[in-house]
Amino acid sequence: MPGAHAQSAGARILAIALVSLLPPSVAAAPPVRASVAKATTPLEPVLSASLAADRVLLAYHFAPVHYQAVDRHGKNGLDGRADYVTRIDFDGDWDARNDWENAARFALPGVVYHSVVETKSHWFIVYAFFHPRDWAHSLFDTEHENDSEGVLVAIRRDGSRFGTLEAAVTVAHTDFYSFVPSIGRWSAGEESIDGALSLDSRTRQRPVTTQEARGHALKAWRADAPFDGIVYFPSLAAGAPPKPGDRSATYELVDLFDAGGVWQRKGDTKLFAKGGSFAGDRGGSCGDGGILCTENAAHAPWGWDDDDDGDVRRGEIATDPVSLVTRYFRIPEAVSAEYSYNPFRAARFSRR
Repeated sequence: MPGAHAQSAGARILAIALVSLLPPSVAAAPPVRASVAKATTPLEPVLSASLAADRVLLAYHFAPVHYQAVDRHGKNGLDGRADYVTRIDFDGDWDARNDWENAARFALPGVVYHSVVETKSHWFIVYAFFHPRDWAHSLFDTEHENDSEGVLVAIRRDGSRFGTLEAAVTVAHTDFYSFVPSIGRWSAGEESIDGALSLDSRTRQRPVTTQEARGHALKAWRADAPFDGIVYFPSLAAGAPPKPGDRSATYELVDLFDAGGVWQRKGDTKLFAKGGSFAGDRGGSCGDGGILCTENAAHAPWGWDDDDDGDVRRGEIATDPVSLVTRYFRIPEAVSAEYSYNPFRAARFSRR
C-alpha cells in the first residue's frame, strides 16, 4: 500500500494525538434514533476546514458506523471480498482499468474517503465508499469495474466545537435519499424525507449507514432490516483487512484533498475516463455474472448525480452542497452560501 505524503501523514498523526484526549470512540454499541447531543467544550479552539488536522477531526467525529452487507455466493463475489470497502489504489497503482482483476489478487484493507467543505454557517462532509467490483449473479443485472457510493452529512455550526448533525443525503446508484434524525430541525423541501437517520448510541453524533451487497446502494441503516455482513467502524490508522466470515472491521479515513491523492489525480486518464467517472473496461470475468459489463460506470463524488432532482447539477452533492441542501430540505436557520473552504469550487474557478 503506497505511503502517505508527509503533509497528510503529519495531519493524521496530529489528529490521532488530539482524538486520544477525547472520550472513547465508538465500539460495538447499537445505534439509536435520537437527536444529536452537543459536544460543547469551553475554551477549545474553533475548528477550521482549511487546516488539514481539523478536517481529520471533523471527519472522524461524524464518520459513519457502516453496515456493509456481504454475499459469499456467486462467481464474481470472491467469497464476499468483492463487497469489502477499500482504497482506490489497493493494488499499489492508480490504474482503474485493472481493479476488477486485481481484486482477486490483493488484500482489501478498509478505507473510506472524505471531503470537508465549510461555510460560515455549516460544515458539509462527504464520505465515499469504494469497491473494486459492482457485481451480480443474475441474468437481469449488469456488472462493472469499480464502484463508488457515499453519503453527505450536513452539520450546523451552532457555537459548539463540532456543531450539530442535521441531515444526510445518501447515494444509491443514480438516486439520492434524504434522512434526518428523528428529533431534528430540518424537514422536507423539494425532495421528500426518506426516513430517520439512526445515530450511534455512544457518540450520538455518528450516523449509521448501510450498503447492499453486489450493487452497493447506500442508505441510512434500519434496525428492523435483516443484515448479513461486516460492521465497519472508523479509525485514524490502517487496520488489518477483513477475512471471509469476519463480522466487524475498521476503516481508515483518507482525505480526498490529500497531497497526491484522489482529487489531485482527477485529470489522470488511467484513473478517470471523464467527468468524474472512474475508468473501467470489460476485462476479466466482468459480465459473466449478469447480462453484460458496462464501461466507465462508477463515479467519484464530483460525478455523483440524481436523475430526477430538478436543478441540482451533477456533482453538487460534493462540490456545492449548499445548492443541494437548500433545495432538498426546509431549513429553519440561515444557510450561508459563501464557502470559506471548498477546493472543489476553487479548482473550477481557477479554470476560468
